[in-house]
Parts: sequence; C-alpha cells; structure tokens
Amino acid sequence: MATDPAELTHRAQAWLAEDPDPETRDELAKLIAAEDTAELAARFAGTLQFGTAGLRGELGAGPMRMNRSVVIRAAAGLAAYLKAQGNGSGLVVIGYDARHKSADFARDTAAVMVGAGLRAAVLPRPLPTPVLAFAIRHLGAVAGVEVTASHNPPRDNGYKVYLGDGSQIVPPADGEIAAEIDAVRSLADVPRPEAGWETLDETVLDAYLARTDAVLTPGSPRDTKVVYTPMHGVGRDTLVAAFARAGFPAPTVVAEQAEPDPDFPTVAFPNPEEPGAMDLAFATARNTAGVDIVIANDPDADRCAVAVPAPGTPDGWRMLRGDEVGALLAAHLVRKRAAGTFATTIVSSQLLSRIASAASLPYEETLTGFKWLARVDGLRYAFEEALGYCVDPAGVRDKDGITAALLITELAAELKQSGRTLGDLLDDLALDHGLHATDQLSVRVEDLSLIADAMRRLRAQPPTALAGLTVTRADDLNQGTETLPPTDGLRYYLSGSPAAGIEAARVVVRPSGTEPKLKCYLEVVVPVPSAEALPEAHTKATTALASIKRDLAEAAGI
Repeated sequence: MATDPAELTHRAQAWLAEDPDPETRDELAKLIAAEDTAELAARFAGTLQFGTAGLRGELGAGPMRMNRSVVIRAAAGLAAYLKAQGNGSGLVVIGYDARHKSADFARDTAAVMVGAGLRAAVLPRPLPTPVLAFAIRHLGAVAGVEVTASHNPPRDNGYKVYLGDGSQIVPPADGEIAAEIDAVRSLADVPRPEAGWETLDETVLDAYLARTDAVLTPGSPRDTKVVYTPMHGVGRDTLVAAFARAGFPAPTVVAEQAEPDPDFPTVAFPNPEEPGAMDLAFATARNTAGVDIVIANDPDADRCAVAVPAPGTPDGWRMLRGDEVGALLAAHLVRKRAAGTFATTIVSSQLLSRIASAASLPYEETLTGFKWLARVDGLRYAFEEALGYCVDPAGVRDKDGITAALLITELAAELKQSGRTLGDLLDDLALDHGLHATDQLSVRVEDLSLIADAMRRLRAQPPTALAGLTVTRADDLNQGTETLPPTDGLRYYLSGSPAAGIEAARVVVRPSGTEPKLKCYLEVVVPVPSAEALPEAHTKATTALASIKRDLAEAAGI
C-alpha cells in the first residue's frame, strides 16, 4: 500500500499517463498539482477487488475508483479467462444502465472483447439488468457483462459478470478472472479497436417481452390498478410494455421519477427499501383514485418493491417486506401448480420452507445472492429478502423485477376478483404456517473496520440469549456447513418462549457484499390459532423483534 507522498505521486503520474478518459485525467492532474496526499492515498492505497459481485465503487480517477482504466483492465481479464476456458471465439453480450459513465464502460468492454478475438454485442440502449441476463442464453453467449451499480448512491457504478449459463459468477471463476486482471500490466497491452462489435436492435428486447408472458396464466384476471415508479432508473419503458402485452391497465407512473436520471434527484438512496424513497409513489397513490397496489423497481429493475393500502397510517400505504412478497409469490405459484425446487437464502424468511413442505415441493437454502440461488438444481422459484425474485428461471436465471411485478399484479387481480387483498392472503399464510415476522438491523459505516470489529466481538463473545430467548445453536459460517460454502457470517437459532408466545427465532449477521453496511436479519415465529388471534400475534412479534434488535446491537457494539 502506497502512503509515502513521493510514491503516491509516482503512482498517480503513471496512472495519469495511460488514462484514456479526459475527465478523470483532468481530475487526477488537479489532485497531483494540489499535492492532495490524503485523496491520492484514498485512490491509490490498493485496487478495487474483483469478486462474486464483480466490481462496484465510487466513480473517479485511480485504481480504487470506478473508471475507464479499471473497466478496461477488468474486461481484458475476463477476455483472457474466457480464452483460457476454450471460449476464445465466443460471444459476449454487454448491457448497461443510465448511470454516469455506463455507456462508456459498455463500449470499452465491447472494444476489449473484439480486440481479444471474441465477438461482442451491446444492448441497443440502457435496459433492465434482467434483459441482459435473458439475452445471454437467448443468443448463446459465453458470457455477459452488465454495467450497473443497481441501487447504490449516484456517485457509484459497477460491473457485473455472468457466464454462459446466464447466472452470475461464483468461485472459483471470480478468483481466476481476478488473477487475469492482475496480470494486465499496461493498458497499452490491451488492444481496443474503434469498431467491430454489434449493437443489437430491439429484437432482443422483443424476445424478452415475449418471454414475460410465460409467467402469467392465460385468461387470468388483469383488473389491477397500479402506481409505479422506476426510481429514476431504466425500468419504466420495459415494465409499461410488459403490462400492455399482458393486458393489464397502464400503470400510473410517478412523474417526478419517470425519466432515467443518473443523479437520482428525488431520493437520498435510489433503493425502495431506504427511508423516504417511496414517498413520492405513496403521494401519487393518495392522489389517484382506486389504486390497488404500488410497485417500484430499483434503478436497474432487477428488484421489485410492493406496497399495499394501509388506512389510518400517515402515508396511507405500507411497504411489504421482501419476505412477505416472496411468500405471496410462492403461494401464488403453488396455486398455479408450479413444479420444481423452491429456494431462498439463509437470511430470508423460513416461511418458504413451510409453504414448500405443505405443497410437497423440494426446498433449498443458499448463501446470499442470486449467483447462488440460480444454481439450485431443478429451480422453479427463488427469492431473497432484499426485494429479489426469480419467477421464470427458464428465461432469466437471476432476479427480475419486471416479471415479478407482472406476477404480483396478477395475484392482486385474482384476489380482487374474489373481494380479497394481498394482506388477506398474508393472514391466511400466518394461520396456516405461523406468523413469520422479520426485521433488519442495518448499520451503514464510513469506516469499514467498524464492521470487522463487530464481527470479531461477536465471535469472541457470542451472545447466549437475546430478548430472553436462549441461543440454542450458534453457527460460524466462516467454517462452511455440509450444504454451504464458507462465508463471513454468523447464525443464531433461539429457543421459543411459551410465556412470550414465541415458537422460535433466528438471527443472521453478515457484512453486506455491495455496500458499507453490517446487516443483521431477524425472524420470529408466532403461532396463530385463529383469525382473532392475529392482532395479538403481530404485537408479540413486534415486541420480540425490537428486543432482539436492542440486545444484538449491544452484543455487537453497534
């Protein structure tokens, strides 16, 4: 790690000499001229690490930022990996969102692939990530790249890599690609022709949209009135087109967030889960007559958020948790007689296991992320609590916020036809399987060492009880299990408490893979003997979750 001012300046000047982007060259030249040692150290203290999430980071000059130099090296490493795997003449499909520099990064990637002897095809314009995931298999590509930072802050961008099976990379591929990236000594060694790749036309999007019809039951009810926000991202045109094809009424789009805007001016974080992000959608719903549900996509439209009417609350609407939407979609697919494995991750609600068991369907749990879920044998449906749902794995082996929106809208229409709501179905699931209530303790930090400190503290002194519930089993997931590869995480199973009305509880703690956050996932299960007992069950669950959250924060020192 370079900290000596002279060494930092030397490294910065060497980087500057081969930087192909006038904007980042100017930015770096000013830092060198100002002798801004602190900022240079932040940018040259190492390199962005390529892993199972690909690359993601803040835009700017230097190896610790996202920029054209970093992307060219990443593309060269991917090309070398593909050639080493015997795919040296294969097709690489490249998609991108509407963030700052996304189109540049996509073009650079295409140039590097062609320069390495591969074929490259770029999607026709900024489109949802699931369109890229679909296109890989549809076009018989050997790999795909999506330039996106998903729901990260405006200053970020990222680089997500898929292989020919249409799913994101996992070990050992990520490490092998990272090694090839490290082997790139100079950008001068990376051929980048000015042309030679294909820019796809709308045919690939048409094929994706034709595939979205597959998630719906022919002749099912379609009378659902929806308010929709793409949250300044790229989802609007694709979702509206999918709704039109399906015969749903055109959704009312939140005007202030309708157009792609890389600055995301109306939200602090362009993530439907963040406080305040849904305010404009709720305001639109309050001012629109007869709205049944509110739907949001994140900026690259691979996630889907759903809200339902909540009379008497300040917003008038309640965001459903990803776990709730995941259970609703599962119940809907069971009713459609879906066959195959239902899967979720170790941090998502265990309710899916009970739904699958009751339907005599196979069930699996994986590590966090669709890179793992997509690889489940015989997969028919997968979800994770962070608003990600895969409802058509034969078409898209990744989370897909467009097809998930279609399926939840169909479910709302079917329930509406019989005078019921999504909330009523959630109540049914609680009566059948127990109330599975979830919450999250999520701490965003500036200093990543705070996360490492919290994990060390919990490993050194694991809690023996939380909220008065005894910790009956503690798993350090660093060690791996019979069914899971090693990961930096901790899992606690808690005893029930007849006095508190709790059947069981579970806590999972892990650092986020894409953001500077420590995430703690909490779940309690409360038996519900009758419909009349539902309000009391919710109260018990809320009380228990709040107590677990408080005790866990104290144990972790956060």
